[in-house]
Amino acid sequence: MAIARLSRLSYWYPGADQPALRDVNLLIEAGLTVVAGPSGGGKSTLLRVLNGLVPHFHGGRIAGAAEVDGHDIITTATRSLARTVGFVFQDPELQTVYDAVDREVAFGLENIALAPREMAGRVEEALHAAGVAHLAGRSVRTLSGGERQRVALASALAMRPRLVVLDEPTSQLDPEGAAMVLDAVRGIVEQGRAALIAEHRLERLIELATALVTVDGGSVTTVQPSPPASTGPTPRARERSPGGPLAWSLSNARAGFGGRVVLDNVDAAGHQGEVVALSGPNGGGKTTLLRLVAGALQPMAGKVERRPGRIAYLPQNPTALLHRPTLRSEVSLTLERAGDPETPEAILEELGLLSVAGRYPRDLSCGERQRAALAAVLPGRPDLVLLDEPTRGMDAAALAALVRLVSRLRDSGSAIVLATHDADLRLALADRVLHVSGGRVTEAESRLVHA
Repeated sequence: MAIARLSRLSYWYPGADQPALRDVNLLIEAGLTVVAGPSGGGKSTLLRVLNGLVPHFHGGRIAGAAEVDGHDIITTATRSLARTVGFVFQDPELQTVYDAVDREVAFGLENIALAPREMAGRVEEALHAAGVAHLAGRSVRTLSGGERQRVALASALAMRPRLVVLDEPTSQLDPEGAAMVLDAVRGIVEQGRAALIAEHRLERLIELATALVTVDGGSVTTVQPSPPASTGPTPRARERSPGGPLAWSLSNARAGFGGRVVLDNVDAAGHQGEVVALSGPNGGGKTTLLRLVAGALQPMAGKVERRPGRIAYLPQNPTALLHRPTLRSEVSLTLERAGDPETPEAILEELGLLSVAGRYPRDLSCGERQRAALAAVLPGRPDLVLLDEPTRGMDAAALAALVRLVSRLRDSGSAIVLATHDADLRLALADRVLHVSGGRVTEAESRLVHA
């Protein structure tokens, strides 16, 4: 029996002329359903129908029928659907209610008035299933993006829903974290429940999938799961860039927050015309190192130096950068401040965003918002470029565009540091790789890289 059923369902966001979903017919049964398709094609909208955020939160118009576990999505309140559907969003930063990890995982259980004697066991079970038992007692504010992602998964698992929906759940995770998420999904499937995951990278999921759904231009098609073709950038060997003058350096640096030391005794440096990639586990200190280099975090000890010039910094939560009424105006503001005569259309076209230039940036899909934030910070020839998980939510075409853009900036003399779990991005761009783990920074063995 299907856990969810959509019949001839179409949906229009407020003020939209074209539907975000058009005439969708879909059955979701026990097992793993994988949702694929290009950025902005409608994947997140489809997922949000299943917990009632579309249409109850987003508004707009809806036609057709949709139900989950016998509940009519259009007439059932989202608080009622939350008992059946556990949801993990693309932006874990926007999903947190409480600051304490344990309290956050217990939030949904409190809302359904679960007895306190049962609640503690459920929270512990969910933390273990998501691989974050070691974070019990921590402040959410001190967690990395990947750690927050797994705490959000634990919050969903604690409710023991019949359907768990995950939107790009591994986009910020190290390999170990991604494996733990897949183990949790495998457990859901083995219990006879349903999981639905939207992802751009299908290699790790396709072997578990019982169904594959593609969403493109609002149209939904169910196809037979099969191993995907390679979608990463086509590599070509090149020698490591020699780089130019020193652009930034850390000397015996120590850094952290709230009295907690995250990095200690760090010596590292980068040069103009060089790409330095930061690798390492979630919570290892990559974001802290980027913030030190940017000047957004003062060291507890040691010295941080950087050459004068404009800094372009992309944080893990790109939405924090987007405030202006249109994407075009976001880019125009950066170009005006940089005194650059280039038109905003140039970088928008380069990143495949020209068609949404007049849209409010926060209304875009996660992958489009990621590219929008890049378009907002990278024009105007910045001297130092710092990118934190820049491929989050990106499809193959967007990844290729990012590689071209960063390569051009490097070749024009920008010093670039990027923190990423994306092996394709490292292979395509990195002149050097710094491994950040346990508060220490070590340089990977010198080698040929790929671009």
